[in-house]
Amino acid sequence: MSLTLTSPAFERGGEIPMRFTCEGEDISPALEWSGVPEGAASLVLIFDDPDDTPTTWAHWVLYNIPASTSGLAEGVAPADLPRGTLQGLNDWKTTGYRGSCPPTGRHGYVFKLYALDTLLPDMYEPTTAQLEWAMDGHVLAKAELIGTYQKRL
Repeated sequence: MSLTLTSPAFERGGEIPMRFTCEGEDISPALEWSGVPEGAASLVLIFDDPDDTPTTWAHWVLYNIPASTSGLAEGVAPADLPRGTLQGLNDWKTTGYRGSCPPTGRHGYVFKLYALDTLLPDMYEPTTAQLEWAMDGHVLAKAELIGTYQKRL
């Protein structure tokens, strides 16, 4: 069984509903996953916009999610994250979820879930690059969920 990541809020490759974007309530969609491999010690979730140029723009960064977790609730507050989960910095230099908000055109947004063979040390709000460096050599499996969004207003 391979690692899978889905959301009841939108279909794979479909449009992310406005309520989860900067034009709506700007809350995180519910996420569900299965197939966490045997031996996984923790999970990492990175939500980003690879269509932002010149660099990928990070919207949400979580790490040390317990491997026994099977998802996150819609609009999950930092205090309600699974016990032990730590937050990294998004590209607004804050923690927490920031929804899709493309400057122009339709962008593809990617939720990336990684299963790691270790718990990472507390890196005190790492950037995505710092987190990816720490994950190197520890990834057992990866799943992606892509959604799109284009501003309406």
